[in-house]
Amino acid sequence: MGTSGIGMSQATPIKPSVLAINTGSSSLKASFFSADGVRRNLQYHFKGQSAKGDCRTAFSELFSDFELLSDLEKEKPDIIAHRFVHGGDIVESARLLDAAELERLHSIIPLAPLHLPMSLLGVGLCESHFGAPQAACFDTAFHQTMSPLAKTLPIPNRENMHRYGFHGLSYAYLASQLPLLIGQTAYKRVVMAHLGSGASLCMTENLLSTDTTMGYTPAGGICMATRSGDIDPGAMLELARRHDIDTLADMVNNQMGLLAVSLGESHKMEVLLKSKSPNAKLAIDYFCRQVAGAIGSLAAKTGGIDALVFSGGIGDHSPHIRALICESLAFMGIKLDQTANLEQSQHLNASDSIPVLRIATDEEAVMHSLVLSLLSNTN
Repeated sequence: MGTSGIGMSQATPIKPSVLAINTGSSSLKASFFSADGVRRNLQYHFKGQSAKGDCRTAFSELFSDFELLSDLEKEKPDIIAHRFVHGGDIVESARLLDAAELERLHSIIPLAPLHLPMSLLGVGLCESHFGAPQAACFDTAFHQTMSPLAKTLPIPNRENMHRYGFHGLSYAYLASQLPLLIGQTAYKRVVMAHLGSGASLCMTENLLSTDTTMGYTPAGGICMATRSGDIDPGAMLELARRHDIDTLADMVNNQMGLLAVSLGESHKMEVLLKSKSPNAKLAIDYFCRQVAGAIGSLAAKTGGIDALVFSGGIGDHSPHIRALICESLAFMGIKLDQTANLEQSQHLNASDSIPVLRIATDEEAVMHSLVLSLLSNTN
């Protein structure tokens, strides 16, 4: 059975029950928000991280566990919300999934080939199992506030390509928490680092996205578990000469990143941190150097930084990675309190530093809120 937890926060009983499903590149998370306000969480791993297998198996486990919870036997979701990494050019944060919208999402699969097929698979499986209305919540929507200067790619306009930005549901949650934690500083220049199997950074001002590291697809930006991040276009052209497009696409999404830098040792940061090999150390140092460089780049674009936030599986759970990233950033006013960092405190900064925070993200809570708003606006 998956990892489960129960939150007892109460809500208005007349609100519809929502099952929020977050299908990532290596995990499936789900939260059921029942009509009486109780929240129950389930999580599953796949893609080599669990003997139980792939994404389809993870959904089967979710459905079984959902039925086994005795207090849910008579309660089914009124609506199911799915996280979609890429929404294309639409500006809405959420949409109901009718036939036309599903057709549109199928057409943009090449923009996020690691994620969209699994999200669409989940929609089909949930339709068969629950038969309830479903909605998509889009990561890309949070970055609609970026200026043309931040969105533009130096590519001929006829190609109709620009930077989108991703991890938007995570950034939306982090932004919602900042005023509670750092007051008015939350509305200044804040860099948020969502570091996990997929990793990106975002600069916000007035709690709105002004820039981010990922670009046209979730393969861009900094080095990730198996994704390359930004690479010299000439290197990509050379690889394109050596390989057919399908082989190259698989390489970019599944064979690069930490896996490649560690010479195949692992794509998992937790494995690399336990290793004593020089290849693992190189991969760790490479990742941290890229993140530190991205923080510096975002700060340079806006004339400074007023707060730094770590989140995501790596950013939230690894004191060593946070320390390595911040090691070279003292000149920007960033300094960790070593004890607070090791103890996984929420406030990590030393007394003579700008705020440095560790916040566990909650994309499912954002999805729940978005779907309730969507239903309210459509009624």
